[in-house]
This record gives sequence, structure tokens and C-alpha cells, in this order.
Amino acid sequence: MKYFGMPAGMWLLFSSSFRKQLTDTLGYDTTTAKSVTEKAEHLYRKLIAYLPEFEQKDRFKMNIVNCAMLSAFLQNLPERPSADKAAEYYKKSMMTKPMRWFCRMSGKKKFTEKDIRGMKETAALRAADRNPYSWNMDYLPYEDGSGYEARFTKCGICTLMKELGLEDLIPAMCRLDYTMSEAGGASEFVREYTIASGGPYCDCGYKRI
Repeated sequence: MKYFGMPAGMWLLFSSSFRKQLTDTLGYDTTTAKSVTEKAEHLYRKLIAYLPEFEQKDRFKMNIVNCAMLSAFLQNLPERPSADKAAEYYKKSMMTKPMRWFCRMSGKKKFTEKDIRGMKETAALRAADRNPYSWNMDYLPYEDGSGYEARFTKCGICTLMKELGLEDLIPAMCRLDYTMSEAGGASEFVREYTIASGGPYCDCGYKRI
């Protein structure tokens, strides 16, 4: 994957927040935070170069780019955090004012014809059959019309973080689904299983509020 474009833009948008939370959430001093960020940027660029290009219609490129960023920081911490602490770090790093605005705008489009059409197209694409760092998803509308479930049977985050030896910290990324749904203001997020915790799939349920 080429660094220029969206990966470079994501680093520009979020690296300062990831660096700030090294101090505010994980308790490192500013000197350590600066050193970790510099090392993380180097690893992030390597990870982006390592990842294959995503298909044009694959809507999950941003997910794997975010995974590469978090992984780059986690790999360069002086001490490995718990999954709970890593989840708090990731949440506070990602949920900046622009990100909250993005979630609100996305929430306004939730359950629209365009949203449903996009979910069906993503399910049909089955991108992970050709790219192990992408996702395969089934679209399952609720029978009562209250929303839908996106059921993932292959997960690019799991693939990459397992390769990096970060398997125990995958839940740090999974939990952001709840936060983003809440910030969107249009749906209640419900989940029973995750692949990371040994489940048969990841179920991402969105119920209308």
C-alpha cells in the first residue's frame, strides 16, 4: 500500500492525539512520548508499505490503516498495556472533535437507502477472499425492521495484529465500535461475539434509536 494519500492523511490527523494520550492516558512523560511517536511513525510507514493495496470498492481500507497506526504505537511502548488500558488509549486518541463530527454525519445517513445499498455491496464483494487484511461480511437485516447486523467472518485487524504479536490487544480496537455508534446518535450497538475472543464471527448489530 502506498503511504501517500489516505495513510499519510490519517497520520497527519491523528498522530498528535496518539502522542498526547501517551501522557494523558498511559502516564508517560513528554520525552518518552516524543520518542515513542518518532519510532511509531517509522514503523507505521513500514506497515503501510507491507500491506497490499485495497480494491477500489473495499470500504475497510481506513480500518486497517487505523490498525497499523495503533499497532505502531503499541509496539514501541516501554511497557505493554493491558487490553483495557489499550482500549482506553485508542478511544481517547481516536475520538477527537473532527472524528466526533464524522460520526455524527455518518449517523445521519444510517439506515438510509444509500447505507443499506452500501452494506449489501460490501457483503457481495467478499474482499478478504483476495486480501487477508480486509474483511468478509454478511448483511443481516432484523426481521422486525429495527436495524441490521453486519456479521464478519474474516477480519483484517485480527490478521495483522496476530502477525505483530498483539493478539491479546485486538479488543482495544473492537470496543471502539460502541463508542462510534454512540457518537453517531442514530443506533444502539449490540454484539455477542468477536473473532478476537474466540467467537465464530464478529457481530455488529445496529438498532434504531
